Amino acid sequence: MNFFDTEIFGWVIIPLLICLARIVDVTIGTLRIIFISKGMKRLAPVMGFFEVIIWLVAIGQIMQNLSNVVNYVAYGLGFAIGNYIGIMIDNKISLGHVLVRIITRRSATNLIEWLEQSGRKFTIVDAKSDWGLVNIIYMPLKRREVREVVSRVKAFNPQAFYTIEDIRAVSGSTFKDDIHPMTKKSIWKGVVPMMKRK
Repeated sequence: MNFFDTEIFGWVIIPLLICLARIVDVTIGTLRIIFISKGMKRLAPVMGFFEVIIWLVAIGQIMQNLSNVVNYVAYGLGFAIGNYIGIMIDNKISLGHVLVRIITRRSATNLIEWLEQSGRKFTIVDAKSDWGLVNIIYMPLKRREVREVVSRVKAFNPQAFYTIEDIRAVSGSTFKDDIHPMTKKSIWKGVVPMMKRK
């Protein structure tokens, strides 16, 4: 008997191949959507090509074996696992940028000193909330830097509130090029005298 006509091939091998194909194509599809959301226009179409080819192979096997319920289960299982793996891979490679927003009632002096020493760009704003007076720090970061910064924030103030948002694009320029020469040493040294003049 031909191996391809055996029950093992029809009820085990084919569903396994369908599941594996679906895992691969959904993983690629998940990453493709993530890359599109991050503005990676060149990589996304290439991934889309391979995603569709693999999907056609998987759906072709389903159509040839419509009477086998195991194939449907394998198809659904592959879809679920593919989504999970795609998200895990995205978290591992940590592509793109995020905006970290930190709100703290405690003075942020120590945290600001650490941010300046580490060379990170940030903006700090004094604000008032239902908690009282707070400091808000806005900071664009590469995703791979988030863990280090968040751990520092928690060490500085375990009660600090923070949010993390994806950024589609980040300008390559920095504010220091826009600062007037007389205020280059310190923004605040330049701003305070101007406020006093008013």
